[in-house]
Amino acid sequence: MFFNKVQPKSLADQAVESTNQAIKSTQRVTNEAFDSLADRVQDLSQQASVLAHHGVDSVRDTSQQLRDKALRASDNTLNYIKDEPVKSVLIAAATGAALMALICLTARSRDRR
Repeated sequence: MFFNKVQPKSLADQAVESTNQAIKSTQRVTNEAFDSLADRVQDLSQQASVLAHHGVDSVRDTSQQLRDKALRASDNTLNYIKDEPVKSVLIAAATGAALMALICLTARSRDRR
């Protein structure tokens, strides 16, 4: 009677098989990690793009508000000049005189050095 006995794997064969399984497992885990990392980088890139667009929109809105305020201030100034021309001239003259006085004082202090 002949029994077909299956020879047990040698220790070396078992080590090779175990190593191959470990390599495949490591490759799978590494690929999953890289896929996850790529997804995260894509998400961060999209978030950065959204933030950049929000920043540009915010700057645009703020500059428009500043333009509007400057136009209102200019219109208010022109209306004041039209309504009070004598006061406006006196204010302008006083402001000019004050600026000239400051310039003269600054020039004298530099000459003394």
